[in-house]
Amino acid sequence: MEPVVLVIGLDPYRVPGPWDPTPVAAGIKTGMARFEQAGVGATTCLIGLDGSDDIPEVVTAAVRERPWRVVVVGGGVRHDLALFEQVINLVHRHAPGAAIAFNETPDGTYEAAARHME
Repeated sequence: MEPVVLVIGLDPYRVPGPWDPTPVAAGIKTGMARFEQAGVGATTCLIGLDGSDDIPEVVTAAVRERPWRVVVVGGGVRHDLALFEQVINLVHRHAPGAAIAFNETPDGTYEAAARHME
């Protein structure tokens, strides 16, 4: 099925710090599985904060990949105001026709997108 939703978030395994990324990774997997169960094509653009990504390049490539109906921006991105601003401006610039949604939890990503899909 052709993806119509792009989910931009942090790759939990590439976020520095002493923390366990496993629960977040499981939440992302659960959230993405809900798209499949609903018959809605979705894909992720998970970025690292460990310096391994050129974030503007990675996000721009993902956003320009196709005409998205909805772009969901994950909570981890929203915790860093400068990163959040950068991502929103890239989405606005390169996918002006897409609705922008925000999830409350990684496993609630489908519900965030569904609010903006007809």
